[in-house]
Amino acid sequence: MALRGPLSRLLRSTLSSCQQNRSQSVAILGAPFSKGQKRRGVEHGPKAIRDAGLVERLSNLDYAVHDFGDLTFKHLEKDEHFMHVPFPRTVGRANQLLSGAVSGAVGAGHTCIMLGGDHSLAIGSVEGHAQQCPDLCLIWVDAHADINTPLTSPSGNLHGQSVAFLLKDLQNKMPEVPGFSWMKPFLSARDLVYIGLRDVDPGEHIILKTLGIQYFSMRDIDRMGIQRVMEVTLDHLLARKQRPIHLSFDIDAFDPSLAPATGTPVNGGLTYREGIYITEEIHNTGLLSVMDVVEVNPTLGATPEAVEATTSLAVDVIASALGQTREGAHIAFPKIPEPKEDTELRL
Repeated sequence: MALRGPLSRLLRSTLSSCQQNRSQSVAILGAPFSKGQKRRGVEHGPKAIRDAGLVERLSNLDYAVHDFGDLTFKHLEKDEHFMHVPFPRTVGRANQLLSGAVSGAVGAGHTCIMLGGDHSLAIGSVEGHAQQCPDLCLIWVDAHADINTPLTSPSGNLHGQSVAFLLKDLQNKMPEVPGFSWMKPFLSARDLVYIGLRDVDPGEHIILKTLGIQYFSMRDIDRMGIQRVMEVTLDHLLARKQRPIHLSFDIDAFDPSLAPATGTPVNGGLTYREGIYITEEIHNTGLLSVMDVVEVNPTLGATPEAVEATTSLAVDVIASALGQTREGAHIAFPKIPEPKEDTELRL
């Protein structure tokens, strides 16, 4: 799992992290990885999102965009199941590598955009962010809670267990999974909010209720409206103090009619307007520090149009989180231009 070129230079940066203004500097990290679940193709997500025009879109928002390319993951030849969890050592090593890359990007003063890949990658992304910003809070936008442990998971897939690795509150409920000895849980349940849940496993439900985790299901969004959901979310996380936000956004949070090219679609998801409102409100805090966009799988689109719809949506979500507004971008004209004298003479 070697780091080469600009990415290795990024990790050697010694600039300090969360005090810096990242408002005009973005680092893109690709994580083409699929072993947190059983469907192939999600490793092509980073390239598909880039091909949909991500760099150009962010550059048009007047950001200095630093695309550090893709991490290189090596898959272990011998990686036996742990209980019924497949590829535990491979997933653990991939996340250790990603953790260092995200830590380096944040430490260099960038807002970091991590392109997955499956959602097991959030383990390393959030952990690396926490190395630089230990007081971060986490907003998890997803159809699924991803908070199973190996003891509750129906499938064993680690992309459905990511949050359990992060939470201090579950430390005594998690067995020692091979490949993860490099990390310890660091996040408190009160520092996490879920938005968009609609497919929660029985074990996850008891975890959410027992730990008192703040979550908003799609029923809650229907009942309260997305504006109120975001008010409560940000008040819950930021009322005590202003702190960096980590946004982990699974594309399957959207309804499958909008994002069909993903591995675990669930009907009744976010509308386009609801999803964009979430990211707009997070941007408006000025506190977004790291964003994951995961589970875009271009091989699962039934048509090229389905793939394009999903990847374009991913670009829209990222751009909105970084300041693109539905009123239009306002950077090009900070004030109303006035005619110059020579222009008036020619007229």
